[in-house]
Amino acid sequence: MTSTTEDHFETRVAPGKSFIARNPSVLWFLLALACFTIGVTIMSEVAGSALISTSFVKTLGKTLCLCLVAICMDVVWGYCGILSLGHMAFFGIGGYAIGQWLMYARTEIIVTKSLAAAAIPPTDQEVVDAIGTQIFGVVGSSEFPLIWAFSDSLFLQLLMVVAVPGLLALVFGWLAFRSRVTGVYLSILTQAMTLALSLYLFQNDSGLRGNNGLSGLQNIPGLDDVGQATLSIWFLWASALALGLGYVLFAWVTSGKMGSVIRGIRDDEARVRFLGYHVESFKLFVFTITAVVAGIAGALYYPQAGIINPAEIAPIASIYLAVWVAIGGRGRLYGAVIGAAFVSLLSSWFTGGGAPDINLGFYTINWTDWWLVLLGFSFVAVTLFAPKGIGGLFDYVMLKKTPDRQGDYGPSQGSKRAEEGAKDTEES
Repeated sequence: MTSTTEDHFETRVAPGKSFIARNPSVLWFLLALACFTIGVTIMSEVAGSALISTSFVKTLGKTLCLCLVAICMDVVWGYCGILSLGHMAFFGIGGYAIGQWLMYARTEIIVTKSLAAAAIPPTDQEVVDAIGTQIFGVVGSSEFPLIWAFSDSLFLQLLMVVAVPGLLALVFGWLAFRSRVTGVYLSILTQAMTLALSLYLFQNDSGLRGNNGLSGLQNIPGLDDVGQATLSIWFLWASALALGLGYVLFAWVTSGKMGSVIRGIRDDEARVRFLGYHVESFKLFVFTITAVVAGIAGALYYPQAGIINPAEIAPIASIYLAVWVAIGGRGRLYGAVIGAAFVSLLSSWFTGGGAPDINLGFYTINWTDWWLVLLGFSFVAVTLFAPKGIGGLFDYVMLKKTPDRQGDYGPSQGSKRAEEGAKDTEES
């Protein structure tokens, strides 16, 4: 079986060591994340320095959410070998689930205030009808679809954030893995699932306002007196907390015996099955838990973005996610974070007008139009010349290179030298 540099590093730690000893990158990551979050808070408008605008704080908060879903993609693809082109669908489902409550609760406040001045107090049904007209009038309807049955309850919608992506992943994964669909065929199936879901949501009768999507999500019900600057910091901290917990969770999943089995499935699924492990159960566990965490990331992302529509779930979004992980370095949790943060912030800079246009005389390069071309070239270049991604450079600097071994005492790079083997033989 093949293994990454991170795998070699883990094997050099003696068995029986604590979780932190087996995953030293966890503490470093949490420390860097805490310093980053505190630094952004100090430089925000809330602290009075205003070195960072509220809009950029929201961009950074959204970036942390994208880093979390990138970790999910890395665990599925980089560790377990499943190239899923549908994980942004789970991300979007989480956004839709929390968006339903945000729209309902916000509209309810507005409708209640407007009807309060009526000569005759409105009935509960009249209030509900008025809310439905406000929300669904844009698609020519006023009735609440069944999919909005729990939209008036924050608790139940938060439950939907994890339950719907988890259930969808569980059913899809069970059907796919029990049929032993692997490789490119599985990737096509996940992409087909994502495409079918996005096409369904584009329809006006889907119950989620079709192409209009859900908007105004940045207005948190009951917090009208709290400014957007403060809300952006709250969401930044919530996103950082979710990212930190997600990193620890998946560091635990990918370490120890479970991590060895998962990487074994990636490297040689048939051999792992021959050893007696139920491969399908491991794959289903990884696929489902990453879908649930992706849904949580989406639920934190879209209140900061303010709007969600079916285009966010289109297959191209999941392809971008795979590109981020590849550029950052798959098979490394921190590589996924680096790739997502790097590409996301660079994309905001290029497409937001931050990068100056280049006038070649005969043609002017407008980066808003050429950014995707640059991203494509970057993906090809990383694949050809730096297959370990940006995270590979981190490995090269931070981790000790495996020393050259002499003799034939063991077949792997981590084997002992011949004299070490002779010494062990004498002691025994």
